[in-house]
Amino acid sequence: MPTTMNAASALDEPTVESALSITGQVRQPLSLSLDDLREYESIVAAPFDLRCFTTKRFIRNVGGYRGARLTDLIEKAGLLNESPTDFKRMVFIAAAHDGYAVTFSWHELFNTPIGENVLVAYECDGRPLAVEEGAPILFSGSDRHSAPRHVKRLARIVARLLAP
Repeated sequence: MPTTMNAASALDEPTVESALSITGQVRQPLSLSLDDLREYESIVAAPFDLRCFTTKRFIRNVGGYRGARLTDLIEKAGLLNESPTDFKRMVFIAAAHDGYAVTFSWHELFNTPIGENVLVAYECDGRPLAVEEGAPILFSGSDRHSAPRHVKRLARIVARLLAP
């Protein structure tokens, strides 16, 4: 099962054994391996063409990803809310090992259909993804353009509360 992290290591890079960490404004920081991700309910995304957002150049065809919903992972970590409505000002930063980062808002993930299709993938076309292939991969299956929020080698999800 997923392991918890102490506060001192909450912002550290995931270890070799872990695939990614979930930290920030959460009750229980998590460090998750690819095997841990397989313990969550999985969803399968439809195959798609990965295209560069700016040039529209075809990069490659991607078969169906299988993975855990990002919302399930966030719910497991739990959100810290000093005020009952703090969650409405939460954003989530998904960062790769190479520094590439994308964002999601709480409303987007938990209050629209988009959240149902944001997954942290560990398989593609029915076969396990290796670290060399980019595992774990964050993918937002409801976006109009797939490339901007296609994050290979996802290292961490950080929950942040925006100031009012």
